[in-house]
Amino acid sequence: MKLVLAQLNPVIGDLDGNAEKIFELCNGIKYKDVDLVITPELSLIGYPPKDLLFNPLLFEEEKNILNKLSKKLNKLSQSLSVLIGIAEPTPDSKIPKLYNSVVIVEKGTWRIVARKQLLPTYDVFDEKRYFRSAENSSILNFNFKERILKIGITICEDIWVEQSLQNEKIIGKDPLKSLEKEKLDLLINLSASPFIQSKSLLRQRIAAKAAVRLSCPVIYVNQVGGNDELIFDGSSFTLDTEGKLRQELPSFTESVGFCDMSLLKQQPSISSTCPTSQEVLFRALVLGVKDYARKCNFNSVIIGLSGGIDSALVATIAVAALGTSKVHAILMPSPWSSEGSVKDATALANRLGINHQKIPISDVMNSFNDVLSNSIWGKPTGITAENLQSRIRGTILMAIANQKKHLLLSTGNKSELAVGYCTLYGDMNGGLSVIGDLYKTSVFDLCNWIDNEASSSCRHDFFLPKKGEIISSEIRNKPPSAELRPEQLDSDSLPDYSILDPILKGLIEHHLPTEVLIGKGFDKKIVTQVANLLKNAEFKRYQAPPLLKISNQAFGSGWKKPIASS
Repeated sequence: MKLVLAQLNPVIGDLDGNAEKIFELCNGIKYKDVDLVITPELSLIGYPPKDLLFNPLLFEEEKNILNKLSKKLNKLSQSLSVLIGIAEPTPDSKIPKLYNSVVIVEKGTWRIVARKQLLPTYDVFDEKRYFRSAENSSILNFNFKERILKIGITICEDIWVEQSLQNEKIIGKDPLKSLEKEKLDLLINLSASPFIQSKSLLRQRIAAKAAVRLSCPVIYVNQVGGNDELIFDGSSFTLDTEGKLRQELPSFTESVGFCDMSLLKQQPSISSTCPTSQEVLFRALVLGVKDYARKCNFNSVIIGLSGGIDSALVATIAVAALGTSKVHAILMPSPWSSEGSVKDATALANRLGINHQKIPISDVMNSFNDVLSNSIWGKPTGITAENLQSRIRGTILMAIANQKKHLLLSTGNKSELAVGYCTLYGDMNGGLSVIGDLYKTSVFDLCNWIDNEASSSCRHDFFLPKKGEIISSEIRNKPPSAELRPEQLDSDSLPDYSILDPILKGLIEHHLPTEVLIGKGFDKKIVTQVANLLKNAEFKRYQAPPLLKISNQAFGSGWKKPIASS
């Protein structure tokens, strides 16, 4: 039996386009005697569709498209079957009104063969808002050469039942339990599992447990691509009956994998590809920017280039994602900008080969000072004056973005966003926050890797300069500063990032009380200060652009703190 793992990158809501993608894939393999094609979870509508699922007309369209696709595939090959993830309306009017389901398309028709049982409602997931849980596990009796193969079909979370590996498990039945006695020939999992660092190895360990429990091979097919804040890495794979890895598809790219069941045990087991964490992170962010721009119909991006490390990293990611001709940089020096920063920003733009322009903002600052000096408040000083600089720059960037139809990329990092060291309607302006889930220390680590020989494969793949530094030691080694007043440093207002970031990780990702952090040896005064800054900046984060999620706990749809609280 020959199967295809179809690691697809759908556009959410584009049922016609996603169906055509599935058809073209099948058309490309029509001479390879494939029996079954496996696509990811909700592959026809894309994941996560969120409140698009409340549109009642969507499901009539889905039905019509499945009917058309079935006929087209039958003309292509009468022996080919395809598993496709869909949203299935329930037969009654109770809510939720849908199942997260899988259909098999074969012989000119289609039918439901599986429904999801475990519905995640943690972090970014909110599936119980839309879907009902299925009551039973699903088995597909697949006719193959006058033999009936018993194939278990699970959907994403349905195999995440190993509490010893994942720490927490959703309340509900163990979907694998009832399959243990069925003597399956194969277990298939259709997934849309977002990227988090090190998660691909955990998926393989979870699936390996299932293979051993059920004494059958496991095929895991995951969605790939960026959808809003989420990045899906793909990393689909096959395991033998002992849970050993036999095949792994590349991460962060749409691809197809062929699997011959009869040869699965004869193939040598392989080790999972384990590139450095910095390379995985860089590739994830590049895909996130590329797909966000493409799927939102932006052909180019604009960045405010300051000469600092954050904007340098975002510019490098943008070039890797879109190419030099699609990235535009604006330098906006103020009276407090150092000569070195302007020089560093210009040199970076030249190294990357991107179009850049310098727009000094001193005259604009003076105009604001004149206007406000004539008001009852007088000339702006202190933080008001500092924020005006940032808002002037943000307004200039937004004006150019509007005029040229660029996507403005925000360059703030997670540390700044956490403590409110950012300006509403200023440096927080933008359509996408590229590194808003990277702590400042992680920004330095990633930039150090970019300027090291270890990044050579990424440089080659993304047409970045092959030799020499990209970010530069001048940018990497300068003390962090927003340069909003003479000789200003970030450390004037914040603890050193080597101290700040571990405290933030404890508060944000592990939800630790301040008392626990203090008990771990962190200074009480600093912990209290950081916790207060985190809480007080909540209103800013509600108005921030969407950010690319790469951690267990990012600001965004998975962070639901009240603004007004005590």
